[in-house]
Amino acid sequence: MDHARSPLKGFTSSDLTNLVQTHFGIEGNLSLLPGELDINAILTSSTGAKYMLKIAHQDADQANIEMQNALMQHLEGKALALDLPKVKQAQNGSSWVLVQDDQGVERIIRLLSFVEGQLWAGINPQNAELLYSLGKAVGSLCHGLLDFDHPAAHRQFKWNLSDGLWIKEQLDLITDEEQKSMLLYVINMVEEEVNPRRDKVRKSVIYNDANDYNIIVNENPADRKVQGLIDFGDAVYSETVNDIAIAAAYACMDKEDPLTAAAQLVQGFNEEVPLEEEELAMIFPLILLRLAVSVTNSAYNRKAEPDNTYLLISEKPAWALLDKLTRISPQLAYYTFRHYCGHEACPKRTAFDQWLSQHQGSFGKVVDADWDNEATVFDLSIGSLDLGNNSNFDTIHAFEQVIEQYLRTEKAQIGIGGYGEVRPFYSTDAYLQMGNNGPRWRTVHLGLDIWMPAESLVFAPLAGIVHSVQNNRGIRDYGPTLILEHKIDEGLSFYTLYGHLSQRSLIHLYPGQEVEKGEIIATIGHSRENGSWPPHLHFQLVLDLLGWRGDFPGVAFPEEREIWLSLCPNPANLVPGIPTIASPASSTSKHILAARHKHLGKSLSVSYQEPLHIQRGYMQYLYDVNGRRFLDTVNNVPHVGHQHPKVVQAAQRQMGVLNTNTRYLHDNIVQYAEELLATFPSELSVCYFVNSGSEANELAMRMAKIYSGQRDMVAMEAGYHGNTGACVEVSSYKFDGKGGQGAPPTTHVAKMPDTYRGEFKGQDAGQ
Repeated sequence: MDHARSPLKGFTSSDLTNLVQTHFGIEGNLSLLPGELDINAILTSSTGAKYMLKIAHQDADQANIEMQNALMQHLEGKALALDLPKVKQAQNGSSWVLVQDDQGVERIIRLLSFVEGQLWAGINPQNAELLYSLGKAVGSLCHGLLDFDHPAAHRQFKWNLSDGLWIKEQLDLITDEEQKSMLLYVINMVEEEVNPRRDKVRKSVIYNDANDYNIIVNENPADRKVQGLIDFGDAVYSETVNDIAIAAAYACMDKEDPLTAAAQLVQGFNEEVPLEEEELAMIFPLILLRLAVSVTNSAYNRKAEPDNTYLLISEKPAWALLDKLTRISPQLAYYTFRHYCGHEACPKRTAFDQWLSQHQGSFGKVVDADWDNEATVFDLSIGSLDLGNNSNFDTIHAFEQVIEQYLRTEKAQIGIGGYGEVRPFYSTDAYLQMGNNGPRWRTVHLGLDIWMPAESLVFAPLAGIVHSVQNNRGIRDYGPTLILEHKIDEGLSFYTLYGHLSQRSLIHLYPGQEVEKGEIIATIGHSRENGSWPPHLHFQLVLDLLGWRGDFPGVAFPEEREIWLSLCPNPANLVPGIPTIASPASSTSKHILAARHKHLGKSLSVSYQEPLHIQRGYMQYLYDVNGRRFLDTVNNVPHVGHQHPKVVQAAQRQMGVLNTNTRYLHDNIVQYAEELLATFPSELSVCYFVNSGSEANELAMRMAKIYSGQRDMVAMEAGYHGNTGACVEVSSYKFDGKGGQGAPPTTHVAKMPDTYRGEFKGQDAGQ
């Protein structure tokens, strides 16, 4: 192909403008975007169209540029729902032009369509929907490239994760021993989990560069979505799954919960390119490998340019993310990705359930209990009326009293429940953790609780081996804990965990010790030794301990409920005769909303795009169905907070004796009025007791009308005074709002004082 040649007399806007007009026939204005090697410029044509002018560095690989252009032209024919750069052909029909700079060096120039939008790097917050859309965008692009190939894509390239273990030869560049240890961990994981699978998974030309500055997001802040991707210079032939791992490595930086963020990307990618089992197992190690390649490359560049402080700054987020991810169980990551792709999170679950169904009725007892005559189900969920006020469990003494009182009321010796239950105990500051969407709490209980007296015997329901024994001494922890491993016929193994035991009962147990079915293994501990809980057994079934020893999470974050319940099946299945306890259903918000629309008046509006499903209130907080705590600054009647213990106690005491009309005599109403009036000026000496703000305003207006003989009212603009007929007539918020009919003839609206933008400013605003 005959490529036009012309001298390039420096990189000024006017010279480049003339160059574009000569070779591409487009007039316009250029703004330069200089880079380290390449030079880019934005061209705004006289017609308003925008282009990206790309001037390659002098050592650019011509074959690679041709590959990039061929790739973009291939995608253009796919009609993807993405805004991608398109190649503008030169007037001679070529997709690029060869020119000379002022030194006589040949440079390749190209003109591409400009992709509008905002760079991912400038978007905050990056919520779940946006992360999902990024995964979907990368998946869509990846799907469009499955049938594309080019000789130049088959190359040795340091950013190709197929060749990522080149970092092994550069470990000496890392002087920090902790950081070097992280890289060795990644290398070992890749050799064990990725390399054996490479020949089993799909390969294709992949994008390979979904970083913060190549991802284009739309301009709609109310519905952020990835709408485009740019820069195909790193495209390479590699394992297809590498593309989503690379995108996740960048998108998860600076996230409090990088695993969930990665899973949201994987979910979107899977919608476009359904991931195979072997690919799902590779994603987490590949994310780590991309980060390891990045920090190793930065270390190499820093050695070459020791005075370049930017290189140190740019690698800090990668090291921080690598540190977070290497603390996460690879198996948990794999299970999480499986769940987000619509599979059973734990792949052992299906085989375990089959084994369990075949062995029902063959398990021994866990405790001595006559379930039919001695036991009752105990609801400790977030909205439990049995549990009641938060003050009932804020101290161990109060909590024990609640348990004992409930058992007495039910005439039972044993309380059971807890599996899959969302509990309020864990929503205090002591359990707070930050997630990608703010504070969160582990509130979903993963075990079965059996509430019964301390020193009660605990038995092994089936034969096993002692996996670990540990005395967890944290407050509201398991206390002394025993974990047994059970190997079953089909080559599977699982574990049973026994928490809140007595310390002395574990003295004679040791790892590797064999335990027979029905053997006494421990006793239930007192509150002083069991982690500060009322005496009970926490019994949990675990299919994979994820590398833990002596301990294991007994509660999960609500958004991870299905993952952890897959990993921890209902242990009641191992307890013969125990009353069936169904796992509580997840949020029924949609059903409640549908029922409201059907049965309640439309004027009873619901707040927020995603309505809050509130189950509990205490002091200044409201708690939703998942136990998430909200500081209440908008409730209509805050006063001393929600369910203040003293208010609750006073109301309970009085309602247990008398609640009737004021037509009868009683000391309390008079005493209350006298105490209130003592705080007011002497002129205010009469009380009226009403049941709402609307009733108070209604009464005040009625009194004013009777006293003045007038019916006209002055009301403030945008004011709201209640929901009764008379209150609505003086509420601009109502009669000037949606569905309103304007002010009644007797209501006169005064403008809202506004010292900055209002009609009356300064001192006049309030007069």
